[in-house]
Parts: sequence; C-alpha cells; structure tokens
Amino acid sequence: MPSSDSPTAEPSPAEAPAQGKGNAAKQPKGKEAAAPAEGSKLSGAELKKQAKAEKAARRAQALLEKGASAPAAAPTPGQQPKVDGQKGPKGQRQHQRGSSTSVEVKNLPVRGAQKTVPVPVAVEPKKEDKTVEFFRHLYKTRTTSIAGASKDVHPAVLALGLQMSNYTICGSCARLVATLQAFKRVIESYTTPPQNSLSRHLTSHVLSPQIEYLSSCRPLSISMGNAIRWLKLEVSKVDVSVPDAEAKKGLCDAIDVFIRERVTFADQVIARSAADKIKDGDVIMTYAKSSIVQRALVKAHEEGKKFRVIIVDSRPLHEGKHLAAALVRIGMDVKYCLINGLSHNIQDVTKVLLGAHAMMSNGRLFSRIGTALVAMEANEADKPVIVLCETIKFTERVALDSIVHNEIAPADELVIPGGPLEQWGDIKKLQLCNPMYDVTPADYIQMIITESGNVPPTSVPVLHRLGNESQG
Repeated sequence: MPSSDSPTAEPSPAEAPAQGKGNAAKQPKGKEAAAPAEGSKLSGAELKKQAKAEKAARRAQALLEKGASAPAAAPTPGQQPKVDGQKGPKGQRQHQRGSSTSVEVKNLPVRGAQKTVPVPVAVEPKKEDKTVEFFRHLYKTRTTSIAGASKDVHPAVLALGLQMSNYTICGSCARLVATLQAFKRVIESYTTPPQNSLSRHLTSHVLSPQIEYLSSCRPLSISMGNAIRWLKLEVSKVDVSVPDAEAKKGLCDAIDVFIRERVTFADQVIARSAADKIKDGDVIMTYAKSSIVQRALVKAHEEGKKFRVIIVDSRPLHEGKHLAAALVRIGMDVKYCLINGLSHNIQDVTKVLLGAHAMMSNGRLFSRIGTALVAMEANEADKPVIVLCETIKFTERVALDSIVHNEIAPADELVIPGGPLEQWGDIKKLQLCNPMYDVTPADYIQMIITESGNVPPTSVPVLHRLGNESQG
C-alpha cells in the first residue's frame, strides 16, 4: 500500500488543459485565470482575441502615421472627439475596437462632417400688389410679342395681334375688318387633313388657336365676337360633299360680302343720315375719334355746309388729335380741347355726335371712357346727344355699370415721362387704374343712327334680333 508522503502522479499533457479549465471554472468570479505557461498552446478564443488586438494596433499605428503627415482636423466648436468610455448622443457607451491596446487616441482626427455655419440670405421685400381690388376680375396680362405663341397661329394673325396690342389698329370696326381679313388668309392656306371634313376640323383645330391668340393681345370687341359667331355658323353650313377648294372660295366670298354689307355700306348709310342732321351754323361736339363720326363730318363738309367742330380729348391715347388733324387737313373749322375744358365749351354746342364701341340690350352706350361724362354734361346743358352705331355692334348683353364688363389697359400708359408718377410703382399704397370704356345711361341719348334707320335706345334689342334672324 503506497505511503501518503509519496509524490502525486503528474497528469498527462492531454489532461492538463482540461484540468486547468475545470479549476478555472471553480474559481470565484472577478479573479483572473493564471497566465498560460510559456510555450503552452493557446485556445481558439485566446487566438481570436490576440488577432483583434494586433489588428487594432495596426489600425491605430496607421492613423498616427496619417496624422503625422497631415494636420489633424480641428473639432467643430462645441464638439469633443469621442473616446473610449464616452457616451454617444443616444446615451450608449462607445467602445473602441481593440480596447486591449494602449495606443493614445487623443490626436486622432474626428470622423464625420463638420457643421456648416448658415449664411444669412438677403430676403427681398414683398412687392406691393398694385391691383385695384374693385377691378381685379378684369386684369389680364397682354401678349406684346410673338414669343411663346402657338405654332398653329397663322403669321397674318400674329401680326394683327401685335398691331391691336400697341393700338396701331384701335377702333372697333377697324379691328373687326382686320380680323376677318386675317381669317380669310387662314382659310385660303388651310388644307383639310385626311379622314376629316372642313366643317368639323376648321373651326376647332384652326380658327380656335387664332381667336385665342387675338384675345390674349386684347379682349375681343363686341363686333368681333358677333362676326366670329357668324363665321363659325357659315363654316358649319358647309356640306361635307363639297370639294375643299370650292368650300374655301365660298367662305372667302361670304367674308367679303359680310364686310361690305355690315360695315362698308352701313357706314355710308349712317354717314349720309348723320350729315342730313347737320345744318349751317351748327357747332358739333364729338369725343375722341370715331371713324363713322369722321365720315359723317366729312360728308357734311363736302355738301358745302358751314359748321364748326369741337373735339374733346383725354389721356392716355389722345385719339382726338388724329381726328382734328384729319379735319383740319380738308379745311374744316376745328377746336381741340381736353376733357377738363368740356363744361366751358358745351355752352356753344348745338349737337353732340358720339361713336360707339357697343350698344347694350338695355339701351346703354358702351364706349371710350369719358363718353359718359360728355353725354351727362350735354344733358345738363340741354344739348341733343346722337349716337352713330352699326348694328353689328349691338349685343344682347345688359350693362348697368362699367365694372362687370370692361377692359383694363396697362397702368403705365397713364405715366408721363419725367412726371410725378414716373416712379409710381415704388410709392406705397398708390394704385393706378386705366379702364378703357364706360357706360352711358340711355336717358342721356336722344337718338341712335344705324343703317336700319334712326331709332331710340329702347329699340336696340329689336334691331339686334332682326339682324340675327337675317343672318340665320
């Protein structure tokens, strides 16, 4: 039996790690295991830990070398570089990989983008709205160039739109005739596409872009609207079986007849009838410029009648200047004054002849702004007011004021270069409004001379209905 003092048998090399492992498991927590003997084989976990430490050391060494070659990025003011043990924005502890290494990380560059200081941007002051609230529904930007026009718009219509926009063609009848002449050229150059008919394709695909462009240059006049409706009706009457060449010739001939009957002949009849109302010694007052009034005055002068003419005018168009120059050129006695001299000159007048933009169905006159003032002064002075108007200008609309339906021209037209309003856009709470037309009550009008006869204002809807029936 062996003695108790005999040395214990040493375990085999294979049993040593297992026994050491078991002893380590039995040791209390918080105590580190004894370092492995030199030359002993490391376990898998220890090899993995050692590889991580070496990798972290190499990375730290590379960062140090990089920091030595280039100056370290200074941290943003108020921002500290995060080191091991410092909490991040979410309160979590940030651990550096390979924390077992003792490499200093104080001078390492801070990763991440630096905060940029916002540069204050100069905010432009809000531009004041110069629109007059009472007429806001009438404001519309005018087209003053062909830039941006549809490719479907005919060159003749492009030119006409610019002429109407800059008042080269200004009168109601002048715009009507010019529009029909331009549409005539559009029809002549039109070719019906395959699988289409002229009566269905011409109006919607060809005439509509022309009308839209003209209305963007200036709102269509009442007479233009009546003529366009008539033209569309004529196009719809074209038989599908009629060849295109014959149909286009028929439409162009119809346009010529319409201009001749509703404008040219009508003006001649009205001028002759108005000239008969002028007697020797009369003093005729007119406002602005009306082509039919000018024709009547010239007709009376050609008949040898001796009379004087007072032309009242106003800004911004000063149309009366052109009328005065034309009458003086043929040797007539003409007096020209602005509207502020109306009350002084009305006392010498015997008759007032006025042109018309349109005659409304309730007998009111829709004409160049200032006409209502002239008619009111004439009524106060007990002077007869006679309106010269073609029936093509009659409409079924009813006008009680000049607010619901009107045309607002650009306010800059009222500005005189070098005048006090030259910089009106920079003056706060200053608004300019430039309406084109006003409405004259029927009570101020004694007679309307048309190609159908001399009628009172109450007969306007009757003549308008008769004219529509004759066209149908």
